[in-house]
Amino acid sequence: MATLIRIGNSHGVRIPKAIIEQAHLQHSELQFKVVDDGLLIQPVRKPRQGWKEQFDQALRCQEASATDQEWLDAPLTTDEDWEW
Repeated sequence: MATLIRIGNSHGVRIPKAIIEQAHLQHSELQFKVVDDGLLIQPVRKPRQGWKEQFDQALRCQEASATDQEWLDAPLTTDEDWEW
């Protein structure tokens, strides 16, 4: 069970280590959302975070077509490659 503790003029939430580990919150920046029944605490997700792992997993589950493989093997470009 988490408890509120006083920190100066504010309050903090003391969360037991077991809950932090179970929710995979170690070393995470957290965001808070007020919901109907209370407060939702979840890690901040960065845009496209975890996409590479999801694509890799999808490719392991099914073979990539020749077109897919061509796109996956294509070299990455930089701004220098573009004419403005």
